[in-house]
Amino acid sequence: MTMESRALSGTATVSGLIRLERVTRVASPAVSARSNNSIGGGGNLIWGRQLRPALLLEQYSPYQPQGRNVVSGKRNLLKPVSAAASSPAEGSDSAGEAKISPLSFAQKYPALVTGFFFFMWYFLNVIFNILNKKIFNYFPYPYFVSVVHLLVGVIYCLVSWAVGLPKRAPIDSNLLKLLIPVAVCHALGHVTSNVSFAAVAVSFTHTVKALEPFFNASASQFVLGQQIPLALWLSLAPVVIGVAMASLTELSFNWTGFISAMISNISFTYRSIYSKKAMVDMDSTNVYAYISIIALFVCIPPAIIVEGPKLMQHGFSDAIAKVGMNKFLSDLFWVGMFYHLYNQLATNTLERVAPLTHAVGNVLKRVFVIGFTIIVFGNKISTQTGIGTTIAIAGVAIYSYIKAKMEEEKLQKKSA
Repeated sequence: MTMESRALSGTATVSGLIRLERVTRVASPAVSARSNNSIGGGGNLIWGRQLRPALLLEQYSPYQPQGRNVVSGKRNLLKPVSAAASSPAEGSDSAGEAKISPLSFAQKYPALVTGFFFFMWYFLNVIFNILNKKIFNYFPYPYFVSVVHLLVGVIYCLVSWAVGLPKRAPIDSNLLKLLIPVAVCHALGHVTSNVSFAAVAVSFTHTVKALEPFFNASASQFVLGQQIPLALWLSLAPVVIGVAMASLTELSFNWTGFISAMISNISFTYRSIYSKKAMVDMDSTNVYAYISIIALFVCIPPAIIVEGPKLMQHGFSDAIAKVGMNKFLSDLFWVGMFYHLYNQLATNTLERVAPLTHAVGNVLKRVFVIGFTIIVFGNKISTQTGIGTTIAIAGVAIYSYIKAKMEEEKLQKKSA
């Protein structure tokens, strides 16, 4: 190699290094501007991707094989990043560079999906109450029917866990201790509700159960020590007056149905209290499944003691003689399915909405149930009973509205 060629080679090398330094200085601000934070080891995090130092050295090396230059190295470095994770803030309009996954139907139309949840919750609840009362008309054994409700629901939960929809959440002794009081109150409230359904008209039972907010407020004030505002107490006055008016002239009134509905109110009130103490990091579907399993074991002994001998003597045989074996078994299966599904759907629905919507939904559900059961069974109600029921439901609506507004204000203060 001549002296002249060596000089030219050295000049080219120096020129390459100068070009490398210039390109590096130009590229560094762009990379730095897109970088969120620094990562140990010399790499930079750009929209969640770490750039390796070895890759930088390789792309910016002046000695590129097959004539690859520095500018192409810069383009090769930035192109995969922008194509894989193009930032919307940059306003990039390059077709095919940013792959945005299409929105699901629930994400596009959330209001429509929530409305469907409400419809299915009401529909299943109404069907359950109608079918449940029809069963009691020819098979008046509420303890046994309560066990069937829970048994079908537990089988449904076990099958769902077996297929992984949903995946079963693990439970330990500490969680079990928290859920047992909730499940016991749930079992007692469920059985006494069915005793009332079997004894009186469904519409009357739901009218008495409209007193549940009154028991909730009383327990919060005198058991939990929470101060209840005067406005809430005043809103409960129409509920008490309306239930009293409806009870005095209810044609199907008897003390068994009335007292059982009241015990159900108390049981569900304490279920709410224990539920607040048993707040666990578990989804509502798994929580309700575990509560159903525990409640089933709670309900079996009373059913055997109270109704077992009657069922073995003539209970089953009388029901089969009236409607047949197939209808009797299918009715028990479907009433259990409707019971479990409407409770599960109610939980899932109320998780999707604000407290105020939750309150309105609960009131409308009770109106739907009372109205449809009166139409289906043709229950004759007196004028005073109708007025009392209307006043009670209106009082529940006012109470729910005030309470929901208070909860929303608390949430806004916490978020602020």
